Amino acid sequence: MKVTALIENTTPDAGLRCEHGLALYIEQDGWRCLLDAGASAAGLENAPDLGVDLSKADAAVLSHGHYDHSGGFPAFFACNDHAPLYLRPQAVEESWQVRKDGEQKYLGVPLALREQRDRLRFITDPTEIHPGVWLLPHTTPGLEKRGEKVAMYRQGPDGLHPDDFAHEQTMVVVHGEELAVFSSCSHAGADTVVEEVQAAFPGKSVRAFFGGFHLMGAGGATTLGVRPEKAQALGERLLALDVQEIWTGHCTGRPAFDLLVPILGDRLHYLATGTVVTLWEN
Repeated sequence: MKVTALIENTTPDAGLRCEHGLALYIEQDGWRCLLDAGASAAGLENAPDLGVDLSKADAAVLSHGHYDHSGGFPAFFACNDHAPLYLRPQAVEESWQVRKDGEQKYLGVPLALREQRDRLRFITDPTEIHPGVWLLPHTTPGLEKRGEKVAMYRQGPDGLHPDDFAHEQTMVVVHGEELAVFSSCSHAGADTVVEEVQAAFPGKSVRAFFGGFHLMGAGGATTLGVRPEKAQALGERLLALDVQEIWTGHCTGRPAFDLLVPILGDRLHYLATGTVVTLWEN
């Protein structure tokens, strides 16, 4: 399996674009999938420089209904005329961040994506979209408390409600007795996501985890949005869960990443724009 980061907040390569967003291109035994599409078409513009032909993608997946993961999909549909987009039904609902001063920021998917109904495939239960490739909704109760804590809300028929992240899903690739877990923003908590995956696939080990930890502050990827001990506690949990490789970036933020290094050591890697990861080589 080969994973290419088409876009992330940062890049060591001055020739590649970066933005607050995430898009990963996953190739598994000849099957090709775009997981998220960043906030704009920038990630798609990086694709040729990274040896990726998006017109050949067989499928696309939206991890959750936020703009920084969905904004590039209208451009993807323009260059790829056949790949279905798998997403949760709640992902097309309006999402908002409501600050303490009452200011509201729209977090949801672009209208142009919601209008592409013929390309959308809604996932309501654990679903195998390709042999060995699964999409899992959250099974942990009480996630609306996490949504309220980070001031995230979803629009319902009777107003805004704390986000329970029912629009979020985890992608899992099964390879023998090992798993690769993709959880782009891990709003439920990266440790919670791993526990959900382990419950769905008992006895299998998590070889690799790809995704953000949602630990950065409001000032962006150079800021910390939680107490240092909370970030460190997450690292201890992932270590206890024996996740072998951790590739994280985007909403994790560099300060949280640096706090995790002493705990996770060489298991931890930064997932920047242009990163290419290969697992299970023949």
